[in-house]
Amino acid sequence: MIQTIEKQTGKAFKLKKGEILRVIDPVGEQVSDMVLFNAQDSREKISAGKTMDFENTILITKGHHLWSNRSRKMVDILEDTNGRNDFLLAPCSPETFQILYDNPEYHPSCFENLYTNLAEYGIQPDDIPTAFNIFMNVQFGLDGELSVDPPQSKAGDYVLFEAKMDLIVGLTACSAEQSNNFIFKPIQFEILRK
Repeated sequence: MIQTIEKQTGKAFKLKKGEILRVIDPVGEQVSDMVLFNAQDSREKISAGKTMDFENTILITKGHHLWSNRSRKMVDILEDTNGRNDFLLAPCSPETFQILYDNPEYHPSCFENLYTNLAEYGIQPDDIPTAFNIFMNVQFGLDGELSVDPPQSKAGDYVLFEAKMDLIVGLTACSAEQSNNFIFKPIQFEILRK
């Protein structure tokens, strides 16, 4: 059954070992921040550094794995119809909008949507790691300067993740204007069993 994460919100749920998570961009040009925790011990969580180290690339897509801070595979990426994701930038937070967007007003954020939804599993704000930013299009120049460009994902693009351990998953429909070409849209997901 396909579930919808409304724009600028998030959800948390469990994914059993061997189950497959499909994350879908139903409209196009919408990023989804995803974090993973070991369901038996949430101190083990997704690690950008370990993943880029062991996969030997910063462009994580089909055929790669997402690794934990304990150097264990958390998921395999089975399919990726868009092929562009980001693992460099942290989830947008209230401070993101104050510092980068010069906006002192309250603004929904992926960080808040992740920790509020993950709270039922005992996960606290300080436990939230750098997310795997599905469909996010971060470019980098020869001098190392980063730019956040519009996502290349089209309506119906998806990524399939196979769980390699029992997981707690946090998933958002990203709240940062620049990440989503300045239009907020929903994200969908479904859990498939082999």
